[in-house]
Amino acid sequence: MTTLDVLYRYETQPTVQAIQALTSAREVYGIRRLIIDRASKVLRIEYDATRLNAATVARIVRQAGVEIAEELPPAALALPEEEPAAAPAA
Repeated sequence: MTTLDVLYRYETQPTVQAIQALTSAREVYGIRRLIIDRASKVLRIEYDATRLNAATVARIVRQAGVEIAEELPPAALALPEEEPAAAPAA
């Protein structure tokens, strides 16, 4: 399995129906995770590249009713930073 992430920026907030359709999209074989960041208007989708390609993922998102404004480059992924380990007590 080859897991990839794709990021889409959207202009208008997805409707309740679009959110429900995206939730159903998780049932598509190969879609692993969907994360919606409402503050930055970004949809992150983790998918299995051995089963799907980016064009298919974009089609699934559009069919759900989300209007994609642009696809963001992979470098735009904001991964949570690990907190440094606490220094041992002296």
